[in-house]
Amino acid sequence: MKKQINPNIKAHLLRGAFYLLLLVTVAVIPFALGQRASTKQRTVATLPTGDNPASGSWSPTGRLHIARYDHTQTLLANGKVIVAGGFDGVASLISAELYDSASGNWTPTASLATSRREHSATLLSDGKVLVVGGYTGATVLATSELYDPVSGMWTAGVGLLATARREHTATLLADGRVLVTGGFVVSNSLASTELYNPGSGMWTAL
Repeated sequence: MKKQINPNIKAHLLRGAFYLLLLVTVAVIPFALGQRASTKQRTVATLPTGDNPASGSWSPTGRLHIARYDHTQTLLANGKVIVAGGFDGVASLISAELYDSASGNWTPTASLATSRREHSATLLSDGKVLVVGGYTGATVLATSELYDPVSGMWTAGVGLLATARREHTATLLADGRVLVTGGFVVSNSLASTELYNPGSGMWTAL
């Protein structure tokens, strides 16, 4: 004949089992997870420095001769960088400067024919730089200019855009032409696009 467990003892045993289970849930499982997280953190912290990308740090270099913003900055084929036009907080700029990474210095170069900001600058296949459109502070421009890094001079009048524009994009295509897209004129955003052919120096509206 089976013995019946005293109901009071049975209740105590069930309560004890419940508390034991609760203790495991509250203490043991978080501890195990914490150990796992700590192990992961230690692994991340001890990654060899050789696995990191370049230092990612900035270092000072030469200062521009003229402070500016809304300018363009273009890497030339000779490794120098040309900064053209922009805004100094008072007026649109006509000046341009060259940066030499070897010396860390900026050198003034020939000025643009027209002061402009919010324009585009594109390095062409022949190494020249095409500057397009922009804003003088009074007029949105349809003009474009070419910079020759060999002579250090700008050539104006290399074709007029069909639509004056500022804040547009200019992309060098595989065939050497330049695609100018969108932008802004007066109070309207533009949906129009145009192509520049460096062979003929002409623009074609699309």
